[in-house]
Amino acid sequence: MSSTSKNPTLVFIPCFSGAPWSAEQLAPYGDLPRRTLRLPEGVNDIERYADFVEDTVADLDDYVLVGDSFGANIALALATRRPRGLRALVVSGGFAANPVDSKAWKALAQVMGRTRGPLYRQLTLRAHAHRLASPFDGEGQVPWSEARSRELFLANTPAASFGARAQAALTADYVDVLGRIQVPTLILTPSHDVLIGENASKIMLAGIPDAREVVLPRTGHMFRFSHPADYAAAVKDFLTDSDSLPSGGQAAGA
Repeated sequence: MSSTSKNPTLVFIPCFSGAPWSAEQLAPYGDLPRRTLRLPEGVNDIERYADFVEDTVADLDDYVLVGDSFGANIALALATRRPRGLRALVVSGGFAANPVDSKAWKALAQVMGRTRGPLYRQLTLRAHAHRLASPFDGEGQVPWSEARSRELFLANTPAASFGARAQAALTADYVDVLGRIQVPTLILTPSHDVLIGENASKIMLAGIPDAREVVLPRTGHMFRFSHPADYAAAVKDFLTDSDSLPSGGQAAGA
């Protein structure tokens, strides 16, 4: 982006926890215009999440969607609609369709989504936090841990919303419509991710016409939390590439 062009608003879409991006995660973007949001509760369909985000950005003429994990799937869904004003797309740790390859884990995810009370707090969230973890979480600018992941969900994610989002993630499939995304796209991938299989980024890279991938070394699925400076640097490098962004947003339905 040239120094004379307008800076688009960065719209940060939350992960599965539903919690807005924190001040700590937004600080590395400096004075770039930005907006974050909290996901609605109890919604079990990615299209309805995309509706919510589309309403949130309705007043913006020029913006970039930055979606992390579950939020990346929401960002993809909205981008396939070719909304007016969308200038670029960033997806991290994301997926175009159900990322769980293991039949056992698919079945377990459905069971976990139905737990409530102590079972949810003590069993489901511990198991989920374990799947989110990587050996590199403690090395970042903000040392992370399974305990911190569990605390994130305890503070922000009711059991009913966890179950609804699990259903949304397991049933969404945008693989066949990725070609509708007509804006420059950054696929930001951690080097170690147990939760999201390696095929997820390959599918997006192959399906989105103007996509590029950056793999951040020695990071895991929670790299937005553990490595916020490295994460933001990759996003800003993408945005400041003079060939990255078109001069204006795409027309709806173009």
